[in-house]
Amino acid sequence: MTAETTILGNGLTVATLHMPGLETAAVALNADVGARNERAGENGLAHLFEHMVFKGTATRPARTIAEQIEDVGGALNAWTSRDTTCFHARVLAADVPLAVELVSDLVTNPLFAEADLALEREVVLSEIGEALDTPDDLVFDHLQATAFTGQSLGRPILGTADSLAALDTAALRHWQQAHYRGDGMVLAAAGKVDHARMVDLAQRFLGSAPAGRPGPIEPARWTGGARTDSQRNEQLHLALGFRGFAPRAPEIDAARLFAMALGGGMSSRLFQQLREERGLAYSVSASHGVHADAGMMNIYTASRPGDAAQARDLALEIAHATARDLSPAELDRARAQQKAGVLMALETPGGIADWLGGSILTWGRVLTAAELIAQLDAVTLEEARAAGAAMLASPVALAAVGPKADRLAA
Repeated sequence: MTAETTILGNGLTVATLHMPGLETAAVALNADVGARNERAGENGLAHLFEHMVFKGTATRPARTIAEQIEDVGGALNAWTSRDTTCFHARVLAADVPLAVELVSDLVTNPLFAEADLALEREVVLSEIGEALDTPDDLVFDHLQATAFTGQSLGRPILGTADSLAALDTAALRHWQQAHYRGDGMVLAAAGKVDHARMVDLAQRFLGSAPAGRPGPIEPARWTGGARTDSQRNEQLHLALGFRGFAPRAPEIDAARLFAMALGGGMSSRLFQQLREERGLAYSVSASHGVHADAGMMNIYTASRPGDAAQARDLALEIAHATARDLSPAELDRARAQQKAGVLMALETPGGIADWLGGSILTWGRVLTAAELIAQLDAVTLEEARAAGAAMLASPVALAAVGPKADRLAA
């Protein structure tokens, strides 16, 4: 299977991959804009925009949007990250034109009524409240804020009660005009799709989007530090962050394999030693995540409050030991897990649509599965150890949520 791409006159890229044997398709409109494009006073605007476009457009009210997609058995949704925003639909093949029309309408013709904004603020405030009540999510927001202190990349995607109160419909309109531009968008589709037909649909519904790139982002600066949040929970949630590698860095695959070997599964060193052998944590993991120009490896534990400090110290000890003596068997296991993750994600139309859009926004082209696997195969034991050592040498970011969490920053 080979992806096809076409660039429209306004810079928007259309990417498709036909999957034989399917009768369904996934459509995703990926925009190269997210929470980190916000100025300090705009925190939460990218996510609020994603919510508000579903409240109605110039051509259809909110209820009609919901009814049109569900009348054909489809699903329509969206998500916002710090780097990107995506509007996506899953439909039967015959309804691909409707899916393209709807996701396009959301970003090109949003209504932004004042009454809807007042209501949607309350919805987002409830979402913020839910996040604050979920310590295993909250600890990672705190970790992000600590790793990238004082930057857009460190602020919460949802915003705060105060920042939401300051956002108005003029801000939403400016956000659309400044950031939803042709060169920063990819219309991706996978499943039972025809590329020429998708190009025609894109030209019809998105060809009038303004050319140019979205607004600039503030470059990432790793700071490190500590942030603790003492709450009366049963467990203490701890996250440690280390400066990682950006997606285009030569070390990125070595870093991902190191993190996988360290804490990516039940056979990993962290899981075996902290949970299985010592019983110091119920949940323990390590992973490497990326932003457009930065990366972070994190170690996470959820422990009884009295065990948290010991779990932290042992996790650090294990991490440094892994950077010194990661074994060939551990690297091969991590490589197999990463390969399986890549290939399994590319077995569904939705996974492929995400991959098409993300690949083009990151690399400017579609990386094939064979290329991704070859990059993993090329990582040597020495490179994985070196990537681990480099990350562990960075200033540490620490976040903790739970009883007497402040003691962990000492």
